[in-house]
Amino acid sequence: MLLLTFLVAVVVNFIGYIPLGNINLTSMQISINKGLKQAIVFATSFSIVEAIFTFILMNFAEWFARKKQLMVWLDWILVLVFITMGVISLTQANNEPKPKEDSRKRDSIRTGIILGIFNPMIIPFWAIGGTYLIANKWITTKGLGLEIFAVGAGIGSFLCLYFFARFAQYIQNKFSFNHKIINRSIAAVFFSLAIFQISKELFF
Repeated sequence: MLLLTFLVAVVVNFIGYIPLGNINLTSMQISINKGLKQAIVFATSFSIVEAIFTFILMNFAEWFARKKQLMVWLDWILVLVFITMGVISLTQANNEPKPKEDSRKRDSIRTGIILGIFNPMIIPFWAIGGTYLIANKWITTKGLGLEIFAVGAGIGSFLCLYFFARFAQYIQNKFSFNHKIINRSIAAVFFSLAIFQISKELFF
């Protein structure tokens, strides 16, 4: 049962980060601007924070699921995150300094930790999804069940972010896009996601 718990966590969290959002787009952006190595550093630091938060949230999954007003606030926080990331993407498109390797590594670690902490989607994702998985006995909460689930979730997010980082490298090499075009495209996606999120909150 512990092995199933681990595998479910890996698969579910991998799938959870496939839809375009601020996390996987950031992984692509770092891969393009700073290289694959720095994208891996970002993905690793983010996934460690993700695993910690997943463990905490899974212990309170049912409680979070009942807090409807909290979910509304998280949706608006997500709008701010999208807009902020869009502005950062535009800034990087217009000004792309090349810092030293140590500086780039610190920046990637810091970005991973910040986005891991301020990741509004993780609460509704595990509040609803965690409750569902527990209720349907896809995972066990006995013994080291939640600890193993958290580790699996961290690995799942890392694998997905690594996939996006590699994909970004492929696109850049295959089509010879320059940094400005890619950064502006990513900024456009961020702003589009923000508009979609606002429309969903106001009209649906």
